[in-house]
Amino acid sequence: MVINSNMNDIIKNIKALQEETLLNLQSSKADNTIRAYKSDFNDFGLFCVQNGFKSLPSEPKIVSLYLTYLSTKGIKMSTLKRRLVSIGLIHKIKGHYLDTKHPTIIENIMGIKRRKGSTQKGKKPLLINNLKQIINVIDNEINEEIKKIRDRTIILIGFSGGFRRNELVSLDLEDIDFVEEGLKINLKRSKTDQFGEGFVKGLPYFNNQEFCPVVSIEKWIKIAKINSGPLFRRFTKGLKLSENRLTDQTVALLIKKYLKLAGINNKNYSGHSLRSGFATSAAESGAEERNIMAMTGHKSTEMVRRYIKEANLFKNNALNKINL
Repeated sequence: MVINSNMNDIIKNIKALQEETLLNLQSSKADNTIRAYKSDFNDFGLFCVQNGFKSLPSEPKIVSLYLTYLSTKGIKMSTLKRRLVSIGLIHKIKGHYLDTKHPTIIENIMGIKRRKGSTQKGKKPLLINNLKQIINVIDNEINEEIKKIRDRTIILIGFSGGFRRNELVSLDLEDIDFVEEGLKINLKRSKTDQFGEGFVKGLPYFNNQEFCPVVSIEKWIKIAKINSGPLFRRFTKGLKLSENRLTDQTVALLIKKYLKLAGINNKNYSGHSLRSGFATSAAESGAEERNIMAMTGHKSTEMVRRYIKEANLFKNNALNKINL
């Protein structure tokens, strides 16, 4: 009887450790990332149901068929690769093994890449001229002053700090500190800082106060009477400011809205346009790679160099040396 009791305790302990391990695996990724993985896996699950396959656990040949199916639907190569990562991670979280580097999968991806290409058309950066245009549109809009100040502040802070949209809406009043030179912003966590080590951005005062993010946020805090908590909040009916934090999707919607009002085609713009707009504009102005990364928080030079290359497309064009 003592043996059975000990065995039961061991089984309970193992189950508890398994549950704790699953929680650790889930916590190793940001909530937004986990949601994206689940959404990707749901699509894979639907494919399996429609074709009589088992989605969990699955096997390389089924995953390979799914990737081929995606390629026939015009899905981007980057999305296809992310779906594969998602399928692998969900298997891991659920305690199943899936060899995502199996030759059946890897060779198929290489074939798809050769046949379809992997060129990505990214979202357009919001550059200085367009930034000024939409700030002017906001200022001249027939609307309540509090809403105008909120919207212009979101766009100016998002651009000037090279923020991801989820980083922007996650800011609390406690994360900012006004100093003589401008504004210090403590980013508690970001996509490249999953363990919450923190990252500080510095936004100096601009000579032109009309487009100064620090002046704008000072006005926003004052008019909104924010004493603590979320910095950027939703309005209820009647433009009453709520305690609820804005969603990251709101940032993209605001950009598209004001671009349209400014008479600019908003089709290829998104919330990411603020971040890429800062990096591209900084590169155009001659900012060094490391200084751009110090603001954006990029850990790899790959993406920053892509922005610099885009900025220099015409600036350092060899054709400029030819007189026709």
